[in-house]
Amino acid sequence: MDLGLTGKKALVTGATKGLGRAITETLLEEGVSVAICARDAEGVETAVSELSSQGEVCGAAVDAGDLESLTGWINSSSEQLGGIDIYVHNTSGKPQRKLDGWINNFNIDLVSLVGGVGAAQEALADGGGSVISIGTTATAEHFASGSGSYSAFKAAVTNWTLGQAQVLGAQGIRCNVVSPGPIMVEGGDWDGIKQALPEFYEATQKTHPQGDLGLPEDVANAVAFLSSDAAKHINGVNLTVDGGFLKRVNF
Repeated sequence: MDLGLTGKKALVTGATKGLGRAITETLLEEGVSVAICARDAEGVETAVSELSSQGEVCGAAVDAGDLESLTGWINSSSEQLGGIDIYVHNTSGKPQRKLDGWINNFNIDLVSLVGGVGAAQEALADGGGSVISIGTTATAEHFASGSGSYSAFKAAVTNWTLGQAQVLGAQGIRCNVVSPGPIMVEGGDWDGIKQALPEFYEATQKTHPQGDLGLPEDVANAVAFLSSDAAKHINGVNLTVDGGFLKRVNF
């Protein structure tokens, strides 16, 4: 299927590694020009250098918890790329152990989404853009390990994004969510769990009907599809990418 992404311009936050990196690589493969950001300047520089052979890519160090920093990157990236067709919100703070720390998730997960989309809105509306937020299956049910601030603010991210399908949809901007289940990212959370808690990891594997966790490219492929012309009539959807990990039945 031709996704019709060639020549599009995308911004992907938190994109030097993990899901953001996989999303960037997939979009580049589809002919998209991509601007990336992350907090670590050295990591951004390395990622841009490694990805440049795959297509047009630029990047900058950004603290997603600082809205001025984020909007500055959005504006400069739009100018450098010549517009914005796709905005992928992928930044998220880690679960906070103390209530005082919840402000980190508020700023990094939620404020950066609302403010970032606001900064990109005019450019997105020019060509009928697409906003995709990365959610999580942890918003759909309680997990024994507990997720606290992480799942709470991811739920807010999901609610706000899907609501904007009506608001921004009227301007031609589709708004969808991709919610991964357990995904094996090299050096990521589940990789750490596999090393430290092998029995828990194996038990989680068994809860997947196909017997294993997903891979970053599974999430990236979903993002690419929802970003594309092939999904031009899909708006306000929370697409779960979990291999059947959740046991709910949606009607």
